[in-house]
Amino acid sequence: MKPWQPDQLTIDNGSPRNGERVGIDDLRVLREQFVDFMLGYKFAIDEVTTKIDILREDFNNAHEYNPIEHVRSRLKSPESVLEKVRRKNYAMNLAAIRENVLDIAGVRVVCSFISDIDTIRAMLVGQEDITVLEERDYITNRKPNGYQSLHLIVSIPVFRSDRTERIPVEIQIRTIAMDFWASLEHKIYYKYRGEVPPNLRSDLAQAAEVATQLDEKMEALHRQVDRGPQPKRGAVDSLDLSVLYNSLTAAHPVDLRPGDLPT
Repeated sequence: MKPWQPDQLTIDNGSPRNGERVGIDDLRVLREQFVDFMLGYKFAIDEVTTKIDILREDFNNAHEYNPIEHVRSRLKSPESVLEKVRRKNYAMNLAAIRENVLDIAGVRVVCSFISDIDTIRAMLVGQEDITVLEERDYITNRKPNGYQSLHLIVSIPVFRSDRTERIPVEIQIRTIAMDFWASLEHKIYYKYRGEVPPNLRSDLAQAAEVATQLDEKMEALHRQVDRGPQPKRGAVDSLDLSVLYNSLTAAHPVDLRPGDLPT
């Protein structure tokens, strides 16, 4: 990977440098602007992971089964971002990066069963402040190398101290089996720097098929399990809490005085 060459990045106001090397002050401005730019994507990851944590805890409270196994996140390094800009021949400025590089912030949600993927997707995209920019279904349309996952590019508002920004985040949703295979494939391709021997590529393709069969078998078993009826929830706002109050105060008597009550 080539090192970051800050003299080739324009100031965010679009002013070109006309091929001249930047000075110390200009370099400081470049760094400050780029750090602030990347911080927005870090905050976007925090927003998405917080949403997922809330969904997971709420699901645990409302149901006997939780589809979310675990969550990972990653933020591309500045070198990786600028190298992609160079490789794709985009303009070397922040506006072009905002428009074209949509995978700077990434969140991966891993679940147990294939049906969980649609459940998690629906819970996320159903939120009012999440806008789906792009969706790629590599489960229905598996990649030639065997890769499977659902990719969503979403836009989410990030509330900064002086402004609100909408930041793109890539969300990947996959099963444990899909994630295990993808992790192994990544390690192999990294070790061989992309030049994987044909026999290993063939073995990876076979492993992908085995992972698919495992997912399908586990899904079938999952459907056979009777988790029982879920408790019905009525209009909770109108519930009479006097019985609960009496049971709590009987077990733990509390001397409530008018001054103790909120106004």
